[in-house]
Amino acid sequence: MTAGLYHDTPAAARVLAEEIDQLRAERGAVILAHNYQYGEIQDMADYVGDSLGMAQFAARSTAPILVVCGVHFMAETSAILSPEKTVLIPDMEAGCSLADSITADQLRAWKAEHPGAVVVSYVNTTAEVKAESDYCCTSGNAERVIRAIPEDKEILFLPDMFLGSYLRQVTGRKMEIWAGECHVHAAIKPAMVERQRAALPGAELLIHPECGCVSSTMHYLASGSISAEGTHILSTEGMIRHAAQSSADQFVIATEIGVLHRMRKANPEKEFLPIDESISCRYMKVITLERVRDCLRNLTYPVRVDPALAARARTAIERMIAL
Repeated sequence: MTAGLYHDTPAAARVLAEEIDQLRAERGAVILAHNYQYGEIQDMADYVGDSLGMAQFAARSTAPILVVCGVHFMAETSAILSPEKTVLIPDMEAGCSLADSITADQLRAWKAEHPGAVVVSYVNTTAEVKAESDYCCTSGNAERVIRAIPEDKEILFLPDMFLGSYLRQVTGRKMEIWAGECHVHAAIKPAMVERQRAALPGAELLIHPECGCVSSTMHYLASGSISAEGTHILSTEGMIRHAAQSSADQFVIATEIGVLHRMRKANPEKEFLPIDESISCRYMKVITLERVRDCLRNLTYPVRVDPALAARARTAIERMIAL
């Protein structure tokens, strides 16, 4: 099984894609796919991007039905921003280990320990947690969000400890950081970086700031152990933009392997290699073409957010989009 294909043959995927096209037209639906989905899901989607891009596309769309090929918090975000639309997720098992690492009750207790602090929640959180937050952010705009907060304010950052540690180092801000992690990015270890650097010294290394290797990589960069010239810490969308603009022809990608499909498709003359073939999200990968077809056929599974809760969560999300 590869990042691009779930099915053994392209023909099997093509038949399912044709069924999906017909159902999509009948329903007047649009399909949104995250960068970490199987390539064959990305190929038949109306939009492919990160969670922020998906939410923005969903909000702009006039389609009455949105099929979110991502994890549950992404469907929730679309439901919050587009309450008049029907938001569907093809499989309710598409959860998120990072979002599950903090609850609204835990956040309320943490806030009580730090009265007056500004709460910044990574977008990988539930609607209940977003409703308790002052700002949401993605990996792409997290630094801008942190820098926009007055310097005399204490910051509580959650739930990703690797992204939080990275932000504390690059901004110099005092921050309390929740000890949560994404099971995929936490699995990317410094040894993987060292191994690929040694094997492919001429390749550019693109690292997601959620990765467990970020702090050590920043140390290596500062000490000169790793060349700063070919190493870049970037969001998923930042990686995609950089790969298109760079004159390099070989890249090692330290994030979930699904993004390799989009990079290869956009830059067929360049070579993209994973930091390790095992770096795959088991939650993203529960969504298949069969489940997308069944979702459109049966209108399963609707994702709804209580209007009062959605109104509170929307403030933090809109601040994220504004930045």
